[in-house]
Amino acid sequence: MSQHAPNADQEQPEESFISHLVELRTRLIRAGGSVLAVFIVLFLYPGASAIYDVLAQPMLASLPQGTTMIATGVITPFMVPIKVTMMAAFVIALPIVLYQAWAFVAPGLYRHEKQLALPLIVSSTLLFILGMMFCYFFVFRTVFHFIATFAPKSITPAPDIEAYLSFVMTMFMAFGITFEVPVAVVLLVKMGIVELKKLRTMRGYVVVGAFIIAAVVTPPDVVSQFMLAVPLCILFEVGLLCARLVTPRESEGEEKDGSNAISERN
Repeated sequence: MSQHAPNADQEQPEESFISHLVELRTRLIRAGGSVLAVFIVLFLYPGASAIYDVLAQPMLASLPQGTTMIATGVITPFMVPIKVTMMAAFVIALPIVLYQAWAFVAPGLYRHEKQLALPLIVSSTLLFILGMMFCYFFVFRTVFHFIATFAPKSITPAPDIEAYLSFVMTMFMAFGITFEVPVAVVLLVKMGIVELKKLRTMRGYVVVGAFIIAAVVTPPDVVSQFMLAVPLCILFEVGLLCARLVTPRESEGEEKDGSNAISERN
């Protein structure tokens, strides 16, 4: 009996590792399947071309009347709408994707960590979508109109659809990540990585860093840089406010965490 005990102990970690891989594969298949299902629905109705027309509306509104965008590649008129539809499908299915990620890591979390993880996933999803909406409805129209006013009358602008898609995706990512600043601040304070007082003293560095990031990410015009840097600074202050609300609760629970750490794990 004693000779078989070491082999059993060695098999347990291997079985646990394999079970984690199987669980990871299942979650990835479900997440990918949700994105694919939404993509198929969007591709059939309203269609990839209609979705791209909606995405291109801010640019078309700033172009001279009768001017349209162009496609320089052979398969670009087909591939660009497909990419836009895939991007829209991922955004729509993002709650399901994040839930699958949360469901994979949830069994290894403590009870108080589970209570924090789900609100963070929901808030980060809403903030990312809110950042994209702010970029689409406000930033694009303002920036494109500002650029159009500086275009010489002897030039008829006709942007390439592939270059426009690249620009849009970059801006969506920039503003989506920017709107995640409150979540990042709360996590830094809640996990004890940085103290709230320390973050308050870093306001000046945050302002400078915000304008540097905006200058690197956005086009070389003052309007888009200003419209990214200012929300970043405001959202940092919002994160400080939210972190201040969760800090007292953490300090009250620190004494209980040490004695109840084992009992909290599910």
